Amino acid sequence: MLNRSGLDLSAGVQAYLSRQENKTLLRFITCGSVDDGKSTLIGRLLYDTKLILEDQLAALESDSRKHGTAGESIDFALLVDGLEAEREQGITIDVAYRFFATEKRKFIVADTPGHEQYTCNMATGASTADLAVVLIDARKGVLEQTRRHSHIISLLGIRHVVLAVNKIDLVDYDQAVFDRVVQDYLAFAKPLGFDHVCLVPMSARFGDNVSTASNAMPWYDGPTLIEFLEGVIIPDSAIELPFRFPVQIAVRPDSDFRGFAGQVASGKVAVGDDVVVAHSGQQVTVKSIVTADGALSEAREGQAVILVLDDEVDISRGSMLSHPRARPLVSDQFQAHVIWFDRNTLIPGRSYILRTETMSTPASVTKLKHRIDVNSLALEAATHLGRNEIGVCNISTQMPVSFDAYRDNRATGNFIIIDRMSNATVGAGMIDHALRRADNVHLQAIDVTREARGALKYQKPAVLWFTGLSGSGKSTIANLVEKQLHALGRHTMTLDGDNVRHGLNRDLGFTEADRVENIRRVAEVARLMSDAGLIVLVSFISPFRSERLLAREMMAPGEFLEIFVDTPIEECARRDPKGLYKKAMAGKLANFTGISSPYEAPEAPDIHLNTVEQDAETLAGAVVERLIGGRFNNT
Repeated sequence: MLNRSGLDLSAGVQAYLSRQENKTLLRFITCGSVDDGKSTLIGRLLYDTKLILEDQLAALESDSRKHGTAGESIDFALLVDGLEAEREQGITIDVAYRFFATEKRKFIVADTPGHEQYTCNMATGASTADLAVVLIDARKGVLEQTRRHSHIISLLGIRHVVLAVNKIDLVDYDQAVFDRVVQDYLAFAKPLGFDHVCLVPMSARFGDNVSTASNAMPWYDGPTLIEFLEGVIIPDSAIELPFRFPVQIAVRPDSDFRGFAGQVASGKVAVGDDVVVAHSGQQVTVKSIVTADGALSEAREGQAVILVLDDEVDISRGSMLSHPRARPLVSDQFQAHVIWFDRNTLIPGRSYILRTETMSTPASVTKLKHRIDVNSLALEAATHLGRNEIGVCNISTQMPVSFDAYRDNRATGNFIIIDRMSNATVGAGMIDHALRRADNVHLQAIDVTREARGALKYQKPAVLWFTGLSGSGKSTIANLVEKQLHALGRHTMTLDGDNVRHGLNRDLGFTEADRVENIRRVAEVARLMSDAGLIVLVSFISPFRSERLLAREMMAPGEFLEIFVDTPIEECARRDPKGLYKKAMAGKLANFTGISSPYEAPEAPDIHLNTVEQDAETLAGAVVERLIGGRFNNT
């Protein structure tokens, strides 16, 4: 390739590409409270490293006049705040990733939002970062969101921090202000375990101590931000960790090929290495390593490959291959730090979906050990976690999970929590350790099965779950159904909400957390009774869909009937057999379903009973007919 003067440019291009390829890459985030100047700082970095083209600069100047907050000056924040809502409000909402490079290093920076409601986006940006730049407005000092973000980056394993005291120009470059902010932050951050905190006073708007040293602060003799970022050494620990390979999919295009695709989460593996299937303990040998570009002799952390093994073993999506002498933990119970994102609180006992890199399983918090105060880092007793709160929980999963403690391996020690109804990501967690009782408690094999117990009674076990508002007629209909079944010689047992609260659940109130635990206990009892071969009738308001789904999944397939006793709340209030609606409407009864606490009606019940159109005796007969004359018939 020749230029107009006839000189060969290819050598120069190759040399440039070679220099870029050999530069190390640093991933970092900017975080802190709202309006501390995070987006402005990144815009300034892009400008100073000459990554803004002339047409982009012209557009930026135009946008600054329209949306900017910097007067006649360029508003560098607009380079990063790309959403219209961000520009109109002058805030960051989404995570924005930007690449830039200097002569010494390449960088990927994540601009994370400062607003409390977007904490989940901040955690997302921090999850892949090696370093955090915590910005603080010199005028405001250390705020609650500063502390929250600092705690989150500590939980996520970031050990190198730059404390950037920004907008120092607005306090006349006063060293006393800088020293006061630094003292407050270091006192708070001491328990967080950071290896190094670099302290930099700066003005992102005017560029003081960003890329060049400031003449306005002769009292500061430390590095500029860019100088520190270029020189900081971040150990490449992932390659030194034991081999971990979460399997994404089994690949079998024809009968002659069977491999397992995924990304090497940590460590390395070579052809001929022995590896172990974590959940089964089976040991096999890597026969070959296949990629789209051909075969490899070795694969390292971060590479997406297909591993072909020398033997047929039981491996599927969610399995993990590991080093035989450094295996991950495999357990269905563990302790974890959880950051909660959703406006609906985390409730112990409620069923969620827990998702790791490649597997998903139903899970629940069995115990909320404590909540962490982000201001003081004190451990507080709690019954639930609210939005943006952090807590330590014991978690139980339906299937065993392969994992490492997060402090040992970030790639295999994290998970997210998904709401089963909305499919929204509601939380994120970092695993601390497995619970010892998970290894000490095992299921005992029993020879007499539930099917054998049912056959002895000439019936198929079943759970009839009656749900509806208070006063809808659940208990009345359930009682009539049991009488008709008893007359037909069926073996039954009724679990009624009021009756159970006099014994097993007498310690529970009517808060959302207690209602969840109420249903969890009853579902467990119903499962045990169905295992005994009984037809179990459960009559509970059970207001939440997620808990009714949990109850269904506890039972054997096809043995759970959700029966919606559908009575308008006006009719329930008119009946008011216990006088509860009158008290609730007068404000004398808190957490009453339908009045001050929600009821989530079934969307697709197995049986829908309309009590306004038919009497209780007829409705009970319809349930018995469905049970005896339909798919539940076992006589």
